[in-house]
Amino acid sequence: MKEAMDSATFVSMLRASISHWREQGKKGVWIKLPIELVNLVEPAVAEGFWYHHAEPKYLMLVYWIPQSAHTIPANASHRVSVGVVVMNEKDELLVVQEKTGTFGGTGVWKFPTGVVDEGEDICAAAVREIKEETGIDAEFVEVLAFRQSHRMFFQKSGLFFVCLARPLSFDIWKQDSEIEAAQWMPFQEYAKQPYCQKTEVVQYVIEICSAKKNGKYSGFAPVPTTSSFSDQKSYLYLDSHFRRRQACLGLTEASGVSMTEPSLPVSYASSRVELLCEKSCCFLHVESLIKIQSAYLLSQSLGKSNMAKKLQQIIRYDLMGNLNSVPCGSL
Repeated sequence: MKEAMDSATFVSMLRASISHWREQGKKGVWIKLPIELVNLVEPAVAEGFWYHHAEPKYLMLVYWIPQSAHTIPANASHRVSVGVVVMNEKDELLVVQEKTGTFGGTGVWKFPTGVVDEGEDICAAAVREIKEETGIDAEFVEVLAFRQSHRMFFQKSGLFFVCLARPLSFDIWKQDSEIEAAQWMPFQEYAKQPYCQKTEVVQYVIEICSAKKNGKYSGFAPVPTTSSFSDQKSYLYLDSHFRRRQACLGLTEASGVSMTEPSLPVSYASSRVELLCEKSCCFLHVESLIKIQSAYLLSQSLGKSNMAKKLQQIIRYDLMGNLNSVPCGSL
């Protein structure tokens, strides 16, 4: 409804419409009242409508025509939020102290957190929250874990995603309105906080981070996909190791290249690859999830040299094993 009208006219039209819909066998009726037509809320409720949900610019009301239990779907049941682990090369975590809310004035150092906006992807929300709270530019890597809880904000359930991101900048510019302080804190110092020591869910996150640092944990990386319902891209979060193997095997089968030759996934989280030569030994250092394409192109530029062969071996090894630093001589 968009046109302004008085209550009497509205009720007359509403009753006639419901009578017509009943004859047609209709069941559920939805009325979306823009905020400008707030005068029609009371008469609609008097006719048997009830609130379904509200947004800043409208109120949605519903009505069930049959004399039976309604099957109108409930309003959204969950609120989605993220917490982001950002670690630099010094094993320091990006942490903040909040000015308000549960942690305001407690002195607790915590990861950047926030609510995912409507229409926003989890991976985008994680990067945005880091930037808003600390001024740090970051690249999303993966979802490490998630928690479901109930009867939280406005008695709704909640989904909280623990994410991993890689810093692209390092100078902190904290958000003055919400953040009391922000800093890079050594991992062990963060873990020793009394709050972390006594909070079970935080203990699990610390264990996950420790395992991830040591290459013993694989999270879920975003893969853009479409569905039978929509051609619009949305993200499916897959086990990172599985994604790498599937990409490797898929390209191998499609191109007819054997696994003894370099294979690479079509898309991957961007990073940089350093080829370090020390005496006769070559190392490939991988920061977070590498962009295998870069390593592949580098190996191609080296031609058929021994260094190129070693690099190609490491690419294949990393696709299957997700190692952080691999000495070529050990392969």
